[in-house]
Amino acid sequence: MTDPLSAISGLPGVADACAVARDEVDALLWDRSIRARAAEVARESALRGSRDSAALEGADVTMEALRAGLDDSPLSRAVAAAIDVTAEVPAQVDTWQRAPLQVLAHLHVIAARAFADEADLGRPRTTDDVIDPLHIGAVPPASDVPPRLAALADVVTSSTEAPAIVVAAIVHGELLALRPFTWGSGVIARAGVRLVLASRGVDPDLMTCPEAGMLSLGRRSYVDGIRDYLSGDPEGMARWISWNAGAIGYGATAARG
Repeated sequence: MTDPLSAISGLPGVADACAVARDEVDALLWDRSIRARAAEVARESALRGSRDSAALEGADVTMEALRAGLDDSPLSRAVAAAIDVTAEVPAQVDTWQRAPLQVLAHLHVIAARAFADEADLGRPRTTDDVIDPLHIGAVPPASDVPPRLAALADVVTSSTEAPAIVVAAIVHGELLALRPFTWGSGVIARAGVRLVLASRGVDPDLMTCPEAGMLSLGRRSYVDGIRDYLSGDPEGMARWISWNAGAIGYGATAARG
């Protein structure tokens, strides 16, 4: 069986970027003071990650406002959707390894229930009309969604010699490129990073906060990275994976407080 991700791992700079990020994650996981309060760190990671994921979508609130409680405004509902999706990740890790499309559908039901028609919840889009808060640009035709999701599921469920961070970057990039749902694909894509890192043993207790790294790099940098992925050329792919590695490493450092 071929291992396409192994070839991607050999692109210039990718292995080094992944190694640096993995060292940052391991430093977090092996810190005795962190391990002594692992549950607390994971809860804080989920809360901050939710806030930062929503901020990347343009729904930006402070941590202080978040802790004080959300109102019923559209912005607050978008933040609440990110909170609910991120909170659901731990319960979906085992299922993700064998049925990732089931998990994506489930997360979409959670993410979009306040924004999408009930008939669209958990179902891939059938039109090219999507909410695109990052202004990535045109989406692939709806007819491409089922086969590309199936191909992504194969990536998730197949063994590979590639680092888990490469797998996470591919899941993240493909979901952002494809935008398989009419609303919420970005929040779900970032939850996908957490799912890969947990299911492949990099961050089994979900203590890192990759979304913090993504936000720290900036929305402009984020969109540039997505477009690197969309380019399909090796240099662009290497930049995207290295960008994700940097975000994951930063997220591990941020989780240490």
